[in-house]
Amino acid sequence: MSRKRDFIARTISGFAAATERALYAEETAKADGLLQKLDPRVKLVGLLALLVAATLSHKLWVIALIFCGAVLLALLSRVSIRTLATRTWIGVLLFTGFIALPAIFITPGERLPIGNWTISAPGLKSAAFLIARVETAATLMLLLIVCTPWTHVLKALRALRVPSLFIVILGMTYRYIFLFLQTAREMFEARSSRMIGELEPAARRRLATASAGVLLSKSINLSEQVYSAMLSRGFRGEAFALDEFSMKKRDWLAAFGFALATVAAVWLGRR
Repeated sequence: MSRKRDFIARTISGFAAATERALYAEETAKADGLLQKLDPRVKLVGLLALLVAATLSHKLWVIALIFCGAVLLALLSRVSIRTLATRTWIGVLLFTGFIALPAIFITPGERLPIGNWTISAPGLKSAAFLIARVETAATLMLLLIVCTPWTHVLKALRALRVPSLFIVILGMTYRYIFLFLQTAREMFEARSSRMIGELEPAARRRLATASAGVLLSKSINLSEQVYSAMLSRGFRGEAFALDEFSMKKRDWLAAFGFALATVAAVWLGRR
């Protein structure tokens, strides 16, 4: 029977896909790649520095060079091109391209004939800079996330004197997202197991509304219970991780490499 999947099936499939992506990130963070071997503090500072260099650069070829460097780091860290394309490049290109598209036509300046259309040369340049910068920044941040366990990212942020309240909020948000995904999936699976056939559009809307209300109620109750449990176990506003960071020779070499690449990119991009 070639009928389109119903609302519940699509929802469960979406929850499963989100969980799969998270599991992929955790598995990639344990791989034997270049970035996985580095101290999280080095990765965090180095990739952020390259992101800033790409943002400040006034030369498109410099941004492209940083982007190519990010792709090379991805390959050396066992992150496939397909992963970069599906999880970052395509979405960023569509979203940023949609934002930058009007500038190609409305920006004043030299006009270039393209078939029956005329586009603005300055607008085309601005759009290229915007897309290149966003693609590069997204690629660098994806490398940080998929090549570093989330708890290590948070501890590296704390080591850089990021406020503990911000770290706790990030950590709890990350855990809550997957907890709610699991809860929502269980709710929809339970509903699906008690149904025969597809729902009418009005029934789908009522189901989605009721499920959102139940999930919100569960989240409020759970947050109170979790906070009480944290207080009973000695939580006083500071989160701790068991893993200890230590700088090794390769970490110092990587830090020097990141610093050299950042300085060179800033200098070349500002000339």
